[in-house]
Amino acid sequence: MEPYKLGEMEQRFAELIWDNQPISSRALTELCQQEFGWKRTTTYTMLKRLCQRNIFRNEGGTVTALMTREEFGAAQGEAFLSQAFGGSLPQFLAAFTRRKKLTEEEIDEIRRLIDQYQEE
Repeated sequence: MEPYKLGEMEQRFAELIWDNQPISSRALTELCQQEFGWKRTTTYTMLKRLCQRNIFRNEGGTVTALMTREEFGAAQGEAFLSQAFGGSLPQFLAAFTRRKKLTEEEIDEIRRLIDQYQEE
């Protein structure tokens, strides 16, 4: 199981937690019943899976995130780059831009990010 690859329902569940944390596990089961029509056991099974991946924690009946939504997205991106492009961002950009032309705004944003990184 890849820690940063989520199925559709896992992603929706994670979004629900991020949007409502900290949340009691009981309130989470009620919310999942309303949002997804899940039984309590389904919610706890899904929560256990995401806790095992160190994305969330259920401690003392309170569910909190171990990773922010942004940190998780960054980890997903790093895992993808590593798997598909040997960790090379330049190789990814070269492949991406062969299929899709970047807008001037996107080019400016990439330049700004590189400049900001160099200044740090």
